[in-house]
Amino acid sequence: MLETLRTDVLIVGGGTGGTAAALQAARRGAQTILVSEGPWLGGMLTSAGVSAPDGNELRALQTGIWGAFLKALRQRQPDGLNHAWVSFFTYDPRVGSQIFADWVRELPNLKWIQGDRPRAVIGDRDRLRGVEFERVRIEAQVVIDATELGDLLALADVPHRWGWEPQEEWQEPSAPTLAQLESDNRYQRYPVQSPTWVVVMADQSQSAPPIPASTSYNPDLFAGAWQTPDDLAFLDYGRLPGDRFMINWPGPGNDYGEGLQRLIQGDRAHQEWMQEAIAHSQAFAHHIQAHWSDRYGLARDQFPQQAIGGGAFALQPYYRESRRVVGSSTITELDLLPLHQGQVAKLPCNASGQVSAIAIGNYANDHHYPNWDFRLQPKSMRWGGRWTGTAFSLPYDCLLPVQTEGLLVCEKNIAVSHIANGATRLQPVVLGLGQAAGMAAALAVEQNCDPRSLSVRDLQEALLTDSEAPQAIVPLYDTPPEHPDWLTRQRAYLDRPEAYPATGVHGGTAAASLISARAQTVSGQFERLGDQNYQLDDGKTVWQLVTLDASIDQQFKALSDRLPLAVVGLINPAGHWLIVEAIHP
Repeated sequence: MLETLRTDVLIVGGGTGGTAAALQAARRGAQTILVSEGPWLGGMLTSAGVSAPDGNELRALQTGIWGAFLKALRQRQPDGLNHAWVSFFTYDPRVGSQIFADWVRELPNLKWIQGDRPRAVIGDRDRLRGVEFERVRIEAQVVIDATELGDLLALADVPHRWGWEPQEEWQEPSAPTLAQLESDNRYQRYPVQSPTWVVVMADQSQSAPPIPASTSYNPDLFAGAWQTPDDLAFLDYGRLPGDRFMINWPGPGNDYGEGLQRLIQGDRAHQEWMQEAIAHSQAFAHHIQAHWSDRYGLARDQFPQQAIGGGAFALQPYYRESRRVVGSSTITELDLLPLHQGQVAKLPCNASGQVSAIAIGNYANDHHYPNWDFRLQPKSMRWGGRWTGTAFSLPYDCLLPVQTEGLLVCEKNIAVSHIANGATRLQPVVLGLGQAAGMAAALAVEQNCDPRSLSVRDLQEALLTDSEAPQAIVPLYDTPPEHPDWLTRQRAYLDRPEAYPATGVHGGTAAASLISARAQTVSGQFERLGDQNYQLDDGKTVWQLVTLDASIDQQFKALSDRLPLAVVGLINPAGHWLIVEAIHP
């Protein structure tokens, strides 16, 4: 007979959202149990090896647990975070895993159970009261489904979606019509975005042991994977500290989108898919070594060894999509696209007109399918000398099943359309969703109510005033969390959403610049190549000038072409960027 434990809040899944939810619920004071299948916490950020986060990179969007995680990484990563060109933040996944483990161990009211999987729910689709795992039975006032594939939704028969929705359902401009869904077999072949089994390679400066080809190796599968004449430009995409490389390459790379229905067809089918996916990544690593140089081998000590994965291979696949709960409302592409001639989406409001935002993001939206460049409606802008995504807020409703009490969701299983999932699935966004879910669960325990009855404004106020990691819920490009008026401005637009500017810029007093400990001064000639396109020629190297700081963005716009200039910032050789943190004309 299984041992029975009782707790206030139960989080099932130790991924990105589940880890944040557990931390926030426990920090708020709720008795919390977190059950993870694997030995590491953090999911996409650690176990899945995607230690090059996308989105929420601008200083004003580095809030909540996401901002705290970046701060901890900067303190613990001796080589800094500025290594790759796909992200402003790359780090050793082992460091990220240790940060989360340390944070969990600091909380006496948070119990972490490793290596267990849900097998059944206690209760039914109307009211969840707990979960039975392989080794323990846990009853809770609030259960949070933070599994990678929405496992509790299936176990409890909670209404959920999987796959594409036709354009006719929500009028999403990027969605296929019903006729296209029926006539083009790609929509059936690829019901969700392709996952990737990340592999980490290392520059060993000499001949590395050969990487076996794997029985599935076919070089034709990887034709056109790189097109640059610069050898290291391909590998520098995901360069990590210590001359290591995260291999998470789209298109004819190591995305694996074959037989994706197997992900939800039971353990045996899922295991079969995983074996194929990891073999595909091994084949791609072999292909890289054979093409570039035998100095590039597997980083065999990167992850703990386990039955499937480990060593140079991530502990789990990077799942981009899962079952998606049916909520009282659904986030669609229309909720994420910027306002007319604007740089932000409208703030989400509930039926009474109250702002329902609880997390923010700004990823541009993209979808991954094998050898299929699926085009989406643009939601990007030039900002700080480069392209970035326009910002949006996500509503509390996306965490709530349409009918099930006692249950919240906080991973890629939120109430979101297949199209919109391409912008909401990213690591910083999911951390924010997890933090909101954890806070909502703790408040529901405090108030002895169901999460569905919780006041959204109470939840927003708790997130904004959290003592350890206050989280923004209204995107304001010129108001980072260090700004003295940050809280006042956040509250102002909750009270008056009609005043929220389409530019996402509040105006007024700018925040002081923050100078990184690793920043250096570079002098040269400033060159304006076009709108939001700047460079600095120091006589030896021409650097693209970019910034994450709104005050520097404004200074860029006012600079004259061919001006002698000294800037303080961080150099990124992989991207040929100089991330400017101060300007001295």
